[in-house]
Amino acid sequence: MARESFAIGNVRVRAGSTKEVELPITRLVTGGDVSLPVRVIHGREPGPTVWVNAAIHGDEVLGVEVIRRALAPLSARTLRGTLLAVPVVNVLGFMNGDRYLPDRRDLNRSFPGSARGSLASRIAHLFMSEVVSKCDVGLDLHTAADRRTNLPQIRADLDDARTRELAQAFGAPVMLHAKLRDGSLRQAARDRGAIVLLYEAGEAMRFDEEPIQVGVEGVRRVLTALGMVDPVPGDPASELPLPVEARGSAWVRARGTGILHLEVGLGQYVDAGERLGGLSDTFGRRVRLVHADRAGIIIGLTRAPIVNAGDALVHIATPHNKVVE
Repeated sequence: MARESFAIGNVRVRAGSTKEVELPITRLVTGGDVSLPVRVIHGREPGPTVWVNAAIHGDEVLGVEVIRRALAPLSARTLRGTLLAVPVVNVLGFMNGDRYLPDRRDLNRSFPGSARGSLASRIAHLFMSEVVSKCDVGLDLHTAADRRTNLPQIRADLDDARTRELAQAFGAPVMLHAKLRDGSLRQAARDRGAIVLLYEAGEAMRFDEEPIQVGVEGVRRVLTALGMVDPVPGDPASELPLPVEARGSAWVRARGTGILHLEVGLGQYVDAGERLGGLSDTFGRRVRLVHADRAGIIIGLTRAPIVNAGDALVHIATPHNKVVE
């Protein structure tokens, strides 16, 4: 018996076919319409329903490329289940190269949203009702904030057995047990019963090849683990690296103002008290050293050369399943 068609917005997608759908968001003052683009790959065979999204923050473009590459080899004729791909959630921010919406609201603090709320709230509501509510698992792709960079990592509830299994399957270098944040997509989706993996990697407004490749392979590994696609012999995505598990993390912050010179890199292990770099004045005189306040692996760095007291400099995660070198 053939699978039923998949309903989204005001259209239905037949089993074994792919369709791009535009979900109306708002109308610009100039009269143009703004829509949320969704590609639906509705497999011929039954299976899970999964979404993958990027650019909830409009300047986080890396995930858009991850989705483009991850979708390229997929076919509705061979896919088991249904995949909803939303490469750009914050459409207005993306068009302007801006992290936030025009009203300066953070979309990832606006979920689950409301049909009659602010623009951010309406987009969140639309995404929840048309995408999340139809899915079992979600992959939420992010990059670091402006002037920061992140080591590829999965953030998720590692105390949930199934979530932990999929986080391991993704195969990022680090998987971090992360608390839920009020108003985030991850929290709202979890409240609806979905499993959510949040991928953090790279920098805003930049295509970094390594984080892109890790993301593409991770998405494919998760689809394989869910039984939606078959593993491809010899494909790097078929190999399953063991991620470093971390149960907590914190930023080392500047204790003074100056020009920053870091001496460490992403993925490096450091000991408590180890020198990470230093601050100098404009003539190059060293005014303060920066030291690690804990042992762990570096999962994030600032890219800002000029820092003030209290600024976040180096993000260190505490490994749970690896002895620090």
